[in-house]
Amino acid sequence: MALRRYTEALTIDPTSSDAWLGLGALRMRLGEASEAERVYATALERVPSLRRALEGRAHARWALGRHLEAEADLDAYVTLERDPAALRELAAWFGADGRVPAQLATWRRLLAFASDGGDVELERQARRMVRALVILVDGADPASSPVDADATRRALGTIARRGG
Repeated sequence: MALRRYTEALTIDPTSSDAWLGLGALRMRLGEASEAERVYATALERVPSLRRALEGRAHARWALGRHLEAEADLDAYVTLERDPAALRELAAWFGADGRVPAQLATWRRLLAFASDGGDVELERQARRMVRALVILVDGADPASSPVDADATRRALGTIARRGG
């Protein structure tokens, strides 16, 4: 019934953001990630400003095991929307994939976001995660383990070792 209603709504107005997002979310709830991805991709073609479709497509792609594409979509969404919950989810995805340097970079983005927005709790959590991930990444982090000795890289290393 709901599928038919969303389809009818899109027949009447193929630019209906609510209908596209609702149809994609319904497909995901039904366990049809492949179909949900198609819905969100079509939504982005028809309504390029529908940024939430990027988030939806990211979840569909993640469910399909296409993690790199999912991470790219979620990163694009976060860049456009500055959504801390989505950024936190992206960090978790990087962690699940064992991409600790990318996870560290994402938590640093969260730290900057929290600092700029005055979110004390998120800033505290992000600072803690950055410290822990710097330890895990060790020498692979150019900010905390600068290769050359120029002043800028030394300063970045000092800041990174202090956790932001």
